[in-house]
Amino acid sequence: MTSPVQLPELPDDGLSGIFDGTVPPGVYRVPSVGPEALLQAQAENWQAAVLDLGGVTDKAGFLDACASGLELPDWFGRNWDALADCLTDLSWWGEPNGYLVLTSGWPDFERAAPEAAEHAAGVFAAAVGYWAVRDAPLATLLG
Repeated sequence: MTSPVQLPELPDDGLSGIFDGTVPPGVYRVPSVGPEALLQAQAENWQAAVLDLGGVTDKAGFLDACASGLELPDWFGRNWDALADCLTDLSWWGEPNGYLVLTSGWPDFERAAPEAAEHAAGVFAAAVGYWAVRDAPLATLLG
């Protein structure tokens, strides 16, 4: 059995730290994702979306969840490269102060499809790196 991807927990400063720049944007594990995170992102003028991974057990289900949860453009090809392309071209999300991807159900998805979860985490990490040197950073919270 594949072990879970080694990702850091969100530091104590949490979302506030990401928004004020004291915590670097990244891919972080969180115990859970609640509606307060969306409200906090909106207050900071960050574009945020929630990927509901409840019941997702494979790559196809994950990519479908991304298409709907992130409201990806029609040209999204439902493969890893297309997801990477979409996450580095967030033009359909406007021009906020930053971007926040929240997932719910990550631990169950990771247990059901460890290889797909590892690949998804890698795509998120690459996108975070892409946005790290731009005016609007990207952070991903896996809960």
